[in-house]
Amino acid sequence: MNEFDCDVAIVGAGPAGATLANLLGEAGVSAVVLEASGSIVAYPRAVGIDDEAIRTLQSFGLAQVVLDNSLQNMPIRYHDAAGTVLAHVAPSAQPYGWPRRNLFYQPYLEERLREHLAGYPTVELRTDTEVTGLSQDEDGVRLGIRTGTTESTVRARYAVGADGGRSFVRGVLGTEMLGDTAPVKWLVIDVEKDTWDAPYSAVYTSSVRPSMTIPLPFGYRRFEFQIRAEEDPAAASDPDRVQRLLKRFYPDSPVPPVVRADVYWHHSRTAAEFSVGRVFLVGDAAHMQPPFFGQGMNSGFRDVTNLAWKLAAVVDGRASERILASYDSERRSNASEMVKFATRMGQMYKAKSPLTERVRSTLFRGAQKVPGARDYILQMKHKPVPRYTEGLVVGAAASQGGSLVGRAFPQPMVHSADHDGARRLDDVLGSRIAVVGLVPDVARALSTHTVGRLRAQGGVLVQVRPATVYQRDSTEAADLASEALDVFDVDGNLRDLVLSRPADEVYMVRPDRYVAAACRAADLERVLGAFLALLEQ
Repeated sequence: MNEFDCDVAIVGAGPAGATLANLLGEAGVSAVVLEASGSIVAYPRAVGIDDEAIRTLQSFGLAQVVLDNSLQNMPIRYHDAAGTVLAHVAPSAQPYGWPRRNLFYQPYLEERLREHLAGYPTVELRTDTEVTGLSQDEDGVRLGIRTGTTESTVRARYAVGADGGRSFVRGVLGTEMLGDTAPVKWLVIDVEKDTWDAPYSAVYTSSVRPSMTIPLPFGYRRFEFQIRAEEDPAAASDPDRVQRLLKRFYPDSPVPPVVRADVYWHHSRTAAEFSVGRVFLVGDAAHMQPPFFGQGMNSGFRDVTNLAWKLAAVVDGRASERILASYDSERRSNASEMVKFATRMGQMYKAKSPLTERVRSTLFRGAQKVPGARDYILQMKHKPVPRYTEGLVVGAAASQGGSLVGRAFPQPMVHSADHDGARRLDDVLGSRIAVVGLVPDVARALSTHTVGRLRAQGGVLVQVRPATVYQRDSTEAADLASEALDVFDVDGNLRDLVLSRPADEVYMVRPDRYVAAACRAADLERVLGAFLALLEQ
């Protein structure tokens, strides 16, 4: 009864499912990916990939190749109905080590994700394979599958539904999608061989017909137009109508070839629960949001980054199965917040009347004359930053404003003794628990017993040093060489962390790069022990 074909069965090989499979493969976890389609969809659905998602790709070596084939750090301009620019949003900061706003071609990303899976001996991708049934017991999950006319089963310890907005897995679990669907529809048009020289995304707010256009790699461009209430959605994609809508953007040249023109509803929904027993929901199977802030796929990346390390720790026997409950408590509230934020952004695009549009535009321009407000808008600081106050964190609920506990740890450039030249912090830390000391001699704050518990979790102790110091003091070498990994702070970003929050001298960073706890060095034995206990219980 307990014979397993794999540790984790993943239903769906879209961006979320394929990324999860890569993360599990990197951790040595056996996984089978079951994909109903025989090929990748030939046109993009998602178009934006943010710094957090690129950071996830970094963890298994795909960040640079995807970024090299994306339009990096692309600005976005917001216009009023008259075409006047309200704001030019161009974030320049890279707190997580990568550009914050990038435009990509989804078929290219999916091809690279699937190719990369082939390098993991523990991961199998089965296409043209439909999941027809799912049941679970106290030991595992059984999935009924059909490939062509052949029916069989897959037995796994856990299963993950990454099968999109119409998720079969979610339906079998009986999980309700909470929220609503906007009463209006949008026409989405993709063109190829684009000739419009506009190297930015553009949003045209309007009380009549809001619209947007987004340049994409390889000569593609996306247009989206709201369908008015009195218009027939069935006629919206009529070729002549599509040409008329596009011609305003190409007044002096032919309209580029249209690849597709489809009508979409905009959903704002979040699953009532992200896990039921041994089955988990990720990506669109767990939440759906309108595309106004480009966070649908990126939220799915956050899901799988959160879930993968926990599954790996449990499968490997390093952590208790109880930690898997934290996936729901950490991700669901944040995903819901992002859905609501994207929905509010869409409401801003369409004013109720020309008068309210003029008032809104005046207020928007006025706000940008205030230095703090201008930076808040132009540097995308209005984007909700995920923060976990429940789950595998220590003291997050009680931590004061500005604390990184429960938030993603920054990723500056650093040096390390075993590598020539600077590199990103994650490339040094690896996909493991890291205790990062920002003050000297952090290793001395830990007992041999606690260091042993950290090592049992595959963790590492990291000692941050000034960039000008490339050699350990000889008085420390004998007793600390085997305990701590030296990291040299190239740009002073890690130094600035402790200057801004003196009480946070040591950070405990999880494999998903979220901060589990922070404390003074004198309290490290107790606080690290509390975090490790969450894993071991």
